Amino acid sequence: MFFTISAFDLIAVLFLAFIIDLIIGEPPFAIHPVVWIGNLISFFKRKAPSKNRRIYGIFMALCCILFAALIGLVATVILDTESIPAIIRYLIAAWFLKITFAIRCLMDAGKEVYGELAKGDLDGARKKLSMYVSRNTSKLTQEQVSSAVIETSSENFVDGILSPLFYFVIFGPFGIIAAYIFKATSTLDSMVGYKDPQYLHLGWFSARFDDVLNWIPARLSLIPIFIAATLLRLIPAFSRSLDPVSAVKIAIEDGTKTPSPNSGYPMAAFAGAMGIRLEKPKVYLLASRNPYPQFSHIKLARSLILMSSAISVLMCASMIYILMNRFYAFY
Repeated sequence: MFFTISAFDLIAVLFLAFIIDLIIGEPPFAIHPVVWIGNLISFFKRKAPSKNRRIYGIFMALCCILFAALIGLVATVILDTESIPAIIRYLIAAWFLKITFAIRCLMDAGKEVYGELAKGDLDGARKKLSMYVSRNTSKLTQEQVSSAVIETSSENFVDGILSPLFYFVIFGPFGIIAAYIFKATSTLDSMVGYKDPQYLHLGWFSARFDDVLNWIPARLSLIPIFIAATLLRLIPAFSRSLDPVSAVKIAIEDGTKTPSPNSGYPMAAFAGAMGIRLEKPKVYLLASRNPYPQFSHIKLARSLILMSSAISVLMCASMIYILMNRFYAFY
């Protein structure tokens, strides 16, 4: 299938998706394609056999990825239908693309926990945190709660923002389809990609494929984080709070210290940039020479997420222009 989608079309869709995400956030579940993908995964989970679970898990993943690709294909066809007014095509395609990343949602998670800690309600902060992390939050200290929020925010900067944008860019006219393939893989990993007996074989393929797809974006994440920390330092309120050089240094030193081959890089970069340590007890410790974070660092992390995301969008727009004009002309 050949498309007549131009670099301008993709850049317009990208910027509109970014604006939609920041203004509107997540749509209702009934019209949320990721929820549809999650429902399909849940269906396959209920039907999972007791034997041959690894083979079934591969079949489940491929079916869900194909379903997601079809959603992306619908959006791509709409974007390529010239009989539809351009602004309508752009808005529809942007809405579909926005579904694959969640900047505002990621920032809101930190805001909710920060609000509870600012009020001095540690129990409330623990309860809010439990909605976003898999660890037991009932006995965490204020420093551990702050660390956990920053850990999940920085980790999800890659999985929830940079990776889908990366695949949107490198696949050119097929970018929305690629972003949905990534999003399906990420959703599969979050639902079945565990190492406990129930999911060890069922989620094996999903977890491994998610690791593969996030490998390059995780390491590339150091670039927007470094640039974002550098720009924020120009603002007086952040001038003494961020160290972009340390972000890269700590990421290189500690990026491989997490069980995941990818999550350590953005987490270590955030730890280095903000001059704090991030720790999941008995699992990993990043930037061990730095002090534990205070709840005020959550607010700083939110600013770094927003700036890093904005830088990522600008970088992606630049890459679309370069790739579409040099390598995708045959489309």
